[in-house]
Amino acid sequence: MRLSEILVKYRTRALRLFFGHELLDASKCAKIKDNRMFSGLSVRPVKAGDLDAIMRIERASFGSDAYDRKLFADFTHICGGLFLVASKGDKVIGYSITCIRGDRAELVSIAVAPQQRRRGAAGALMDSTLRRLRRRGVTRFVLMVKVTNERALGFYEKYGFRKNRRVSRYYEDGSDGFLFVKVL
Repeated sequence: MRLSEILVKYRTRALRLFFGHELLDASKCAKIKDNRMFSGLSVRPVKAGDLDAIMRIERASFGSDAYDRKLFADFTHICGGLFLVASKGDKVIGYSITCIRGDRAELVSIAVAPQQRRRGAAGALMDSTLRRLRRRGVTRFVLMVKVTNERALGFYEKYGFRKNRRVSRYYEDGSDGFLFVKVL
């Protein structure tokens, strides 16, 4: 048993003795879930100082289709607590941007540094985003993905997103996109 689980277990027992009944402890669930994340990986809201690292990830991931710095700065204000970064220590290795309109949210962008891919960062970002959306009462989560992006298609399907429709010439290069929807 890990130290964090032992501390949670025994703290709960001590409180039960004091109060004389079972307590519901939300932090226990959070601690156990966090223990399953990859070592040293954390997800948090973006800070202004993260933009240089985010721009490097954006250019490495999307090349000439990369968003510009001003748009990312705007997203820090528009999307607030749903512009998230994944980091290892103090190094930003990925980001995701989700914006809410009413009871609907849209995943604007998600990317992980090429050398850090397939190590859980995108999954950690998606898990954190989904938890935050549910807490805010969002019922539909949508996104667009290029029809040729096989890795992204598999990732989103794994998270329960379903193809809603094909959108012709959605991308600037004339590529089609799939609109994916997940009901929360």
